[in-house]
Amino acid sequence: MTDTRSDPAHPGAPVTLNGVVIHPRWLDVAAQMALVEDLREVIRAAPLLRPVTPGGRQMSVRMTAAGRFGWVTDRKGYRYEPAHPSGVAWPPIPSSVSAIWDALSGCARAPECCLVNWYGEGARMGLHQDRDEADFTCPVVSVSLGDAGLFRVGGVERRGPTRSIWLNSGDVVVMGGPARLAWHGVDRIRFGSSTLLPGGGRINLTLRVVT
Repeated sequence: MTDTRSDPAHPGAPVTLNGVVIHPRWLDVAAQMALVEDLREVIRAAPLLRPVTPGGRQMSVRMTAAGRFGWVTDRKGYRYEPAHPSGVAWPPIPSSVSAIWDALSGCARAPECCLVNWYGEGARMGLHQDRDEADFTCPVVSVSLGDAGLFRVGGVERRGPTRSIWLNSGDVVVMGGPARLAWHGVDRIRFGSSTLLPGGGRINLTLRVVT
């Protein structure tokens, strides 16, 4: 596994790991702060929950969503639903988030889901594929806010070699083309490495077309 560290101080040229494209510091601090404020509205409308996997394991991240659909997991399985588990409709995707998709996705379709993952101290996300969607020609676009996270990405085979990079606040990742189904995850975060979120933590947004 290669650990590629981006410069924490300055924007840089896109970096490609196993076909996944990382845009370092694509959002400046002002844009990050505005995005966080928009996400506060999303979370007020659809509160964060700590989901359970079909096997009964509680995940370490907390989740909510915006858009036409939200991704959920519970004893019934992994799937998209048109409403928050509380029964309320998911709030709309903020225009500030949709603008990132429009700028970097290269996709004519609009995103139908913005999954919001919040990582506290010690939270992680195991290697997985995003394959619950119907149209794999559309990419997954991921936005990092707050504490740095060690992102690991492999190929389309589960046991293939992986490479890693620290994602900093404002970085945007695009998983498209042959890398659309790449295995990926977040091994750990550097809790307290960013001052963007009061009290620390990392927010990861993933935008995707569902249908």
